[in-house]
Amino acid sequence: MGSKRPARREFLKSGAALAGGFALGGAAPAIGQTPSSPPMLKGDKDLIAYGERSRFVTSVRIAHGGRPSPDGFGLVFHVASPLQDSVGVITPSSLHFVGTTRGSYIPEIDPQEHRLMIHGMVDRPLTFTMEDLKRLPSVTRLHFIECAGNRTSPKAKTVQETHGMTSCAEWTGVPLSLLLKECGLKGSASWFVAEGSEEVKGASSIPIGKGMDDCLVAYGMNGEALRPQQGFPLRLMVPGFEGIFHTKYLRRIKVTDRYYMNYNDYGHLDRESDEAALGFQIGPKSVITFPSGGQQLPGRGFYEIRGLAWSGGGAVRKVEVSTDGGKRWNDAEIKGTAQRMAHARFTYQWNWDGNETELLSRCTDELGSVQPSRAQVAKFFNKPLDESFSVPGLDNTIQPWRIASDGSVRNGNA
Repeated sequence: MGSKRPARREFLKSGAALAGGFALGGAAPAIGQTPSSPPMLKGDKDLIAYGERSRFVTSVRIAHGGRPSPDGFGLVFHVASPLQDSVGVITPSSLHFVGTTRGSYIPEIDPQEHRLMIHGMVDRPLTFTMEDLKRLPSVTRLHFIECAGNRTSPKAKTVQETHGMTSCAEWTGVPLSLLLKECGLKGSASWFVAEGSEEVKGASSIPIGKGMDDCLVAYGMNGEALRPQQGFPLRLMVPGFEGIFHTKYLRRIKVTDRYYMNYNDYGHLDRESDEAALGFQIGPKSVITFPSGGQQLPGRGFYEIRGLAWSGGGAVRKVEVSTDGGKRWNDAEIKGTAQRMAHARFTYQWNWDGNETELLSRCTDELGSVQPSRAQVAKFFNKPLDESFSVPGLDNTIQPWRIASDGSVRNGNA
C-alpha cells in the first residue's frame, strides 16, 4: 500500500491480526473469561498530598547534548524532555525541559517578599507584589519554549537528544501590555530589558512592540504555581522567541530607547539591533516522535506516525509527512485546533512494506513559511553538507529517521 492511507474499514477488519502481530504484553483472557485483578496500592500520605505516577511509567529527562550531568563540579545544565513518550501537546511540569547557563543553582524565593519593578522610560515607575499581580485580570494560554541549542545533530541518537530542548505548557499570568500601560510608556520607548534573580543576573533585550503584543508575566504553569526550575514565583513568557528571552525569576523590567547588550545576549554579539529583533523568532519546525531514533518496529504492517510541530510565526497551518525520503509528501492530520506559538500534534497512517526507507516531516505556519531541509540551508549559506556543517543561528531543519529492514530506527543525518 506504500504511503497511501489504508481504508478505515480494511484496518478495522484486520484488527485481530494486527493485535497478534504487535505482540501486546501479557496473555489476554479468553472471551467471556473474567480478567484477574491487579495488585492494589494502599493510599498513603504522599499519594494523598500530591500524587504520584504509576511505577510502570518511566519517562525521565536527560542531560542534553551528551553532557555529563551533574558535571565534574556537581552542576546540572541543559536537561531534555522525553518527546518520544509524549502524548497530546502539553508537557507535564515535571518533564518540561530545563535550560540554564548558570548550572543547578536555583533561587529560593519567598513569594511574599518578591517584587517586580518596572521603570526607565515610563511616566509612573511601579513596583508590584505577587498579590498585586494576582488581583489583576489574568489570561491562560498554551505556549512552547525552545532553546536555541535544539539542533538536528548527526551525533544524536534519539528525538530526546535532537529535539528535547522544547516543551509546551499552559501558562497563566498577566499580559505585560497591561502593566506597561499602567506605567505609561514614553514616546521614545522602543526596547525593554527583562532581568531575573539568578546569582549571575539573567537579562535580555526585547523589542517593546513584542512586549505590547503577546508577552505574559506568568505565575502559573499547568494549573499550579510555577516550579522552581521554571522560574518560581514569576517568569516572562515571550511567545515564539528563543528560550533565553523567557526570563525566569523575573524581578525587573527597564524600558529603554535602545538595544542593550546583556549577559543573555551573548549569542547575538554580531548583530545590529534591527537584525537581532528579527532573529529572535523560532522558525516553523516539526519532528516525528514515533517512529524515531532508538525505537524498534516489530514488523511490517500498519503504524500511526506521530509527531509535534510548532512555530514562532504563529499557529501551525499544515504538516506534511514523507515515507520515502522526501520523494513524495502527504498531508498529515493535525489533532485538535493548532494554537499560536504552541506545539501541535500531528499523525499520519502508514502501512510499512518492510523495506528500508526514511521518514520526514515538514511544517508550514500561518505566515506561509515552510520548514527547510539541511541541504537547502547549506545551499543558502554556500556551505558543504557534511558532518561538520552546523546550521547558523536557530536550527529548524527537517529531521530524517531511517527505518532499516529489521525495523530499527536511527538518525538519518548520521
